[in-house]
Amino acid sequence: MELNKIIRDNIKSLKSYTTARDEAEAGFSVYLDANESPFENGVNRYPDPKQQELKKAISSIYGIECEKIFLGNGSDEPIDLIYRVFCEPKRDNVIAISPTYGMYKVAAQINDVEYREVLLEDDFSMNPDKILAAVDSFSKIIFICSPNNPTGNLMDESAIEKVASAFSGLVVVDEAYSDFSGGEGFVKKLAKYPNIVIFRTLSKAWGMAGLRIGLAFADENIIRLFSSVKYPYNIGSETQKIVLKFLKNNPAEKIRQTVSERERVAARVAKVEGVEKVYPSNANFLLVKFRESKVVYDKLIENGIVVRDRSSQPKCEGCLRLTIGLVKENDRLLSVLEGEKPEINNCRSVVVERRSKETSIYLKMDLDGSMDTSIETGIPFFNHMLEQLAFHSGISMRLNVAGDLEIDEHHTIEDTAIVVGEAIMKALGNKEGIARYGFLLPMDDSVAQVAIDLGGRAYLNWDVIFLKDTIGGISSEMFSHFFYSLAIASKSTIYISAKGENDHHIAESIFKAFARSLKMAVRREENSYGLPTTKGIL
Repeated sequence: MELNKIIRDNIKSLKSYTTARDEAEAGFSVYLDANESPFENGVNRYPDPKQQELKKAISSIYGIECEKIFLGNGSDEPIDLIYRVFCEPKRDNVIAISPTYGMYKVAAQINDVEYREVLLEDDFSMNPDKILAAVDSFSKIIFICSPNNPTGNLMDESAIEKVASAFSGLVVVDEAYSDFSGGEGFVKKLAKYPNIVIFRTLSKAWGMAGLRIGLAFADENIIRLFSSVKYPYNIGSETQKIVLKFLKNNPAEKIRQTVSERERVAARVAKVEGVEKVYPSNANFLLVKFRESKVVYDKLIENGIVVRDRSSQPKCEGCLRLTIGLVKENDRLLSVLEGEKPEINNCRSVVVERRSKETSIYLKMDLDGSMDTSIETGIPFFNHMLEQLAFHSGISMRLNVAGDLEIDEHHTIEDTAIVVGEAIMKALGNKEGIARYGFLLPMDDSVAQVAIDLGGRAYLNWDVIFLKDTIGGISSEMFSHFFYSLAIASKSTIYISAKGENDHHIAESIFKAFARSLKMAVRREENSYGLPTTKGIL
């Protein structure tokens, strides 16, 4: 491949945007070049446009040089960039297998480039000869998604290599789902095929869809072009920091669980009446052909389950794409497909935000513990107590609090309690199927007893005497106030008694006992779908 022959003429002469920090190599202590705010708040400076630390981390994970890595704002950015760098509008064309990921076609339309589709075979395999037959002198890019979306299957590597060897343009191998396939993909073959561009993502197996990080691996000359054409600060500084943190968590176990669930769900779905075919999958989803897909789709929607209808795609008539979720989510899907009543129809995850002159609070809570917990209130001991609450209750919490701690801790603790209480109440929904009641917990020299009723009556009975005025830098009286505010906000009756010789242990035992009591109370009772009361209302 002669790269210079396929680059757009205007890109060849492009003088890319640079900053003073790009042009100078020395370290800096005073930044007066970019008209930023000088007042430090953590995000007042522009992010590193080269994402150097993030590229180093990704390089070590995938075994590829930093110079061959491009990081985009989601995979859609490199998809768009490859058109803008190589395709002349109204003249050039690209070729893609069909059915496949829809953004290739959308990006072609946006960039005014002809989009040619080559149908897959009936088993969703690709025929390299048919793809090459669609090529002419104005063909610049061939898109091959493997594992393919929406079909889920891996494309034969030898077929991809045949296309790459015979084509003078670029071959994009989109490996967004390859982590679930068990294969290595084409990363190690880039040296052999300099015209291959690999797309990867951190949205699927790595669980960072909300951070929008797409990866492109390619010859360094191609990456240099992408970097020249991209907008300077395409990935924010906070995003880069968070991604670096998450990259330390190996996703192997979650991938294993997803693959195991994929096989379990596939086996069960295959036995459902009205299912004509479950296609083999190397991804984190299944493509399923139903006799009456519209009826099934509507039934799932009625039961609060959203899947993707792919019936309008070529060769996918009557097909729904089912993402593999958590075990409980998959069980709920299977229950509906198998004609049984799902366990519960209301969602048990909620986001609550509260902003006042004293505090700004964000909380995402899941009563069923389906996400990682992170707590930040600005008060280390309070963080520790809330982490105990989350861990021992099995309830996931992502809590971020910014309060007027320069005054004292009162508003921060009080408003946090209100938000936690509101979240519990909202996440419980109509309270159908819950146990409602909930613990005696010994801890070294201390013992705490907590009883809770989620029945809708707000009341706190507090029988605790602390020995000191402060615990972990927090006024002792704030602990009773925390649970009082929580009881009011969650409309719960809470009885708490504790005693011991060490205030730290007393406080910790209270939070742990409350957590265990709450875990019992929010638990869904097996085969119980009504309200836990004889009155018919809570």
